[in-house]
Formats: sequence, C-alpha cells, structure tokens
Amino acid sequence: MRGALAIAGLVLSLFTPVTDSQTSSPPPGKITLDIKTINGSGCPAGTADAAAVVSSDNTSFTVTYNNFVARTGGGASAIDQRKNCQINVLVHVPQGFTYAIAEADYSGFAHLAAGATALEQANYYFAGTAATARVPHTLTGPFDGQWQTKDVTDVAALVYAPCGVDRNLNINAELRAGVGTSDRSAGSFIEMDTSHASVSTIYQFAWKEC
Repeated sequence: MRGALAIAGLVLSLFTPVTDSQTSSPPPGKITLDIKTINGSGCPAGTADAAAVVSSDNTSFTVTYNNFVARTGGGASAIDQRKNCQINVLVHVPQGFTYAIAEADYSGFAHLAAGATALEQANYYFAGTAATARVPHTLTGPFDGQWQTKDVTDVAALVYAPCGVDRNLNINAELRAGVGTSDRSAGSFIEMDTSHASVSTIYQFAWKEC
C-alpha cells in the first residue's frame, strides 16, 4: 500500500487566558519541519514521500495522507481492518520559544454498511516523554460521506517541547474498520486520502516563551 504525507503551514490556535510566559503570536524568525521517518501499515517504509513546508507567517502545519484506509467486509482481510501511520518530525523553532500540540483536526471519508463500525484515534509525544492518551472517535453505519473529528488539549495539560533542545515529535494516527452486525459481504471502509481535496489533518501549535 502506498502512503504519502505532505506538511504545510496553517493558522495558529489562540488560547486565553495568556500568562506572562505564553504568547498568542508565532515567534519571529524561521520555523522548519524536518520529517525523519514515516512508517506503519497505512504508510509502509520505503513507499512514502514527504515534504515539509512552513507558511510565511510561522504558524502550524497540516498532514495529508495518500491511500491511508482501513477496510472490512466484502473480502477484506483481518490485516485490512486496522491501519496506522506514524511520522517522526523535528520542528526547529527560534531560540527563546517552545511549542505544544494544542489541537488536532482530522477529516476523511467513510462508507459503512448498516451495522459496520469505524474508529479514528491518534496520539502525540516528544522523544523521551510519555505519549498523550488516545481519544477514540467512532462511527456506526449506515454512513456514507465525510467525517470530522477534533482532539483538544486543555491549556493546563499542554506538554511543551523542552526549551533549548531539539526533540523529535511523534504523531501516530490509526484507522479501524469493523464488520459489526453488518452483512459480511458488504464492503465498508474509513479513509484519510489525498484523492479528496477536502481531507487533511491540522495540527495547531500553542507557543510559549522559554
């Protein structure tokens, strides 16, 4: 299965209240993203291309997947029912600032026969720190169309990258499809796929001065 990722700059999520050590504006200077590895059953190593592009206003980034899909029924195998894709990206930020992942907005398409189920979930962590909890988002058929989910971290629970140290950010996304009570001959799927222009995953930064 092919897997591909592209990263581009988007818009910073603003949070209130803002403390003396936090800023609602992106830091000055250049921010760069350097994808180190891409791996998983939804984007096998050696079959994925990736590009990292930061917007001119130094905001946040979006991830788009190519052919990241979980299937069930209609002859799909057990392996087809669960797919994951993990990316490891190094974010270089200007001196004196650090960041956390404050919000993640996922979207995709699904076709679920009556009684079939689907799940999207993800977690994030910096190298050397514990992963965030996975928040499962579920769908139950019949369903045919675009889905959207959101993971939001409370301000008090934000985990910031260590100041003054480059730490890789790991993002692990997972899709599952289950036959449930549906007719096993009916094919069902959930996907995040760049063939649909409206599909993207947006990771919003919260910034803090060190």
